[in-house]
This record gives sequence, structure tokens and C-alpha cells, in this order.
Amino acid sequence: MTLKINYLNLKKSSIKNKAIFVHLDAKISGIKGDFDEKIKEKILNFLKKNKNTKENKIISLNQDFDQKLIIIFIAKINDELDSEKLGAKFFDFVKNNDVNDTYIKAPLLGNSKKYVINFNSFIHGAELKSYEFNLYKTKKNKKVINLSVDKKDIIQKEKKLDAILEGINFTRDLVSEPGNILHPDEYVKRLIKLKKFGIKVTVYDNKKLKKLGCNALLGVGQGSVKGSYLVTMEWNGTKSKSKPLAFVGKGVCFDTGGYSLKPARFMEDMTYDMAGSAAVVGLIKTLALRKAKINAVGAVGIVENMVSGNAQRPGDIVKSYSGKTIEVLNTDAEGRLVLADALTFTEKKFKPKFMVDLATLTGAIIVSLGSEYAGLFSNDDKLSKQLLEAGERVDEKLWRMPLHKNFDKLMDSKNADMQNINYVGGAGSTTAAQFLQRFIINKTPWAHLDIAGMAFSKYAGALNSSGATGYGVRLLNKFVEDNYE
Repeated sequence: MTLKINYLNLKKSSIKNKAIFVHLDAKISGIKGDFDEKIKEKILNFLKKNKNTKENKIISLNQDFDQKLIIIFIAKINDELDSEKLGAKFFDFVKNNDVNDTYIKAPLLGNSKKYVINFNSFIHGAELKSYEFNLYKTKKNKKVINLSVDKKDIIQKEKKLDAILEGINFTRDLVSEPGNILHPDEYVKRLIKLKKFGIKVTVYDNKKLKKLGCNALLGVGQGSVKGSYLVTMEWNGTKSKSKPLAFVGKGVCFDTGGYSLKPARFMEDMTYDMAGSAAVVGLIKTLALRKAKINAVGAVGIVENMVSGNAQRPGDIVKSYSGKTIEVLNTDAEGRLVLADALTFTEKKFKPKFMVDLATLTGAIIVSLGSEYAGLFSNDDKLSKQLLEAGERVDEKLWRMPLHKNFDKLMDSKNADMQNINYVGGAGSTTAAQFLQRFIINKTPWAHLDIAGMAFSKYAGALNSSGATGYGVRLLNKFVEDNYE
């Protein structure tokens, strides 16, 4: 099923179904004179019955046997996010009620702040909600839901929203691909194509990574017949030589757990273990498409964690790019090994203003926060505050979790500088973040977002269908927009 938004020159719509906005404190707003007295009476009765409601609602009324009038009832709109959520709700309504050809009349809701709806955001919400991944279905639902708006009702179509939508859906597509298709070699090919948007893409393959000394990352991927990579994507949106904003992502295209093998049940979900990297990719694409006036770099470590005669063993010791040695006690704690090299490399090469990494890093964060919040760990209060506020504004929420030097002893190794798991037990997400912090060499402001509970949803959310959510793109785009542009 596809959503198509048509921007038309409409003096008087000939489209059979119509949608109008109404609210309690005003007369019927919308398409004056396009419905008869019986319909008008039904609308007024609905308003009377709902005079105390605080919930935005959508209903439909039959005008003729094959013509519907959809009432979008506004109780209160606080911000653009509310407008987006109402648009998403509207898309679900027309999809579930088989109303596939509808003209939406822009709201005429007066000056009351309770009813100021952003029509661009409303349409954007519908587009976000309409995503589906059906690339491999032989029998596709070819039905098209046509929503039409009058061009004059869109004062200025926001290209920024189109850029965000494209970035999010690119992230969703990457996360949704099966592991036999989006293996590391294929992933890199897709990233190289980003050059056409003005992004500088640099690929470090096995040979280059070995020369650099990125043995923590290489150790994770050595059991796979596919390559291991570190890919950097640079967007230079300003001629200023200011320090870039840096975003780092974990890109484990498939995670068997290695010799610390995962249970068979739900292992198929491990195609999503590259969602942190996909969010970074989607963000950089968004920044390029909307010509963001900042300098930014995305760095993603791309590997496949497989079992083979050449795979890493529990007990192996590797020397990271930073020079620090790591005893690998559990090969399923692999994401932190990938990020260890990616973080130090990014910090050393680009000397960024700050670094934010994203990773589906621990199951423990799901135990802590479920699928409502991603975990935020940081060495910088200002950076944390900016990220928390951005998350609230776009409904990609974060919850700050603790870091403390006392956790370090849980990651100390008798045989190397550190070990990659905490065998004492407890604080799984915190000790993982504490491990990553050791690879921030120059005290760069840094935040780690553990998005294990947020990257994929078994059920639909307010702005996404079930499946890959694209979590992180809206959050980080808003964070950049509010604080660095």
C-alpha cells in the first residue's frame, strides 16, 4: 500500500471524499456549503457530545452511498509533534476505513493557540506513518491512498521535512534488509552512492584497517567471508573550518554471537544489529539533503559476527587502535569492540566538537527502559541536556543512565588492559558504556545512546508502522538544528 500526496490547484474539489478540521470553540470550519443540513446537524451533535474531551479524534460521515466526509476533530494541539501525530492518526484512519481518495481542506481554526495546527507537519506525520517494507513480497499490495491538498493551502512546502523523511526511510530500509542481502560488502556499496549528495565517503577495508591497527573491529569480523570496514561520511555545509560534529554507529550486519553463540530463538532479529550505523547514515543523508549549514562526520564500523574456523575465540586478546589491549571473554559482546576503534579513530582523525555514538548494544537496556526510552550515557552535562531536550521535542525519548569510575574495576582484566564483559553481573548497559568511555582519549565531549529497545518495534508506534523505526534520525537532526545551526 502506497501513500501519494497530490499538490493540486483546486478551486473547488471534484474528489469524492473530503476531510475537514473542526473544533469546539468555533463554528464548523472547512468546506463551507459542501454538505447539507443533515450532515451539519450530525457534526454539531458530535461536537456537543465531545465538548469535554481532551483527545483529538477522527470520524467519518456518509454524504452519499459512495462519498464520505471525514471530520478531524481538534481538542488541543501543543506543538508540531502533535500535528505530526494527528497526521499519522489520519493516515491510519483512511487506510483502515478503505478511504483511498480524499481531499484535505487546510484547517481554518482561528487564532486560539489550542488549535494552531501545522498543516505541513500534519502531512509529514501521515508520510512517516505510511512506511512499509515489502521489497521481497511477490504479491504486493498495489493499492494507492491518494491524499490531495490545495497548493495554496501549503504556504511553503518545507523541503526540510522531505529531507528528514528520506533520511528516516533510508535508515528503515537498511535496517529491514535481511542479512544475506545487506552484508558488509553490499552495505559499503550503498554508502558509496551517497557521494551524489555531496557527501565525501571514505572506505577503510580489511587491509587499511590492519595497517591502522584497528584490531578490535577486525577481530569481530574475522570469522566472516565478507569484509570488515570502517566508513566515514563527511558533510561540509559551511566554509568555516570549525570542528565537525561527529556521529558514530555500530554496524554489525548480522550477529550470531560468534562462539558465544546466541540462542536460536529470535536470532533472526540480529539483522537489526546495524541499526546504530543506519541511524548515522540516515542523519548524514538528511543533513546533506537539507543543506545543513554545519560540518558533520559520520563514522560507521561495518562487520559480520560469524562462527567459522577463523572466528575470534573467547579468551583472545586484541590490541585496539588506541593501543589499549582487550581480553575478549565473550564474543557476543562484539559491538563495543567495533565502537572502541571507531570512536578513537574518529576522535583522532577529525578532532570533533563532540561525539555521539548509537548502538543496539545491550539487552540490559531493554530490561531497564523497555521500548519507551533509549539509554543515554555521557561524560558531558551540556551535551546530555541538549540531547534529552531534542528527544522530547520529536518523541524519540532518552533517559540518562549513570557512569562512574567505580564501574571501571568490573571491566579490568588480569591478562590485558581490560576485558569486554563484566563477569560479576549486573549493570550490563552501564559497564558497556564504561568500556566505551575508555576509548575517548582526549576528553572530547561524548554521549553513547544504547538504542537496543528502540530500533525495531514489534508493534506500531505513533509515527511508525511495525518493524524498523528509523529511531535516531529525527532526534539527532533536531539536536543539530536547535543547537548548532
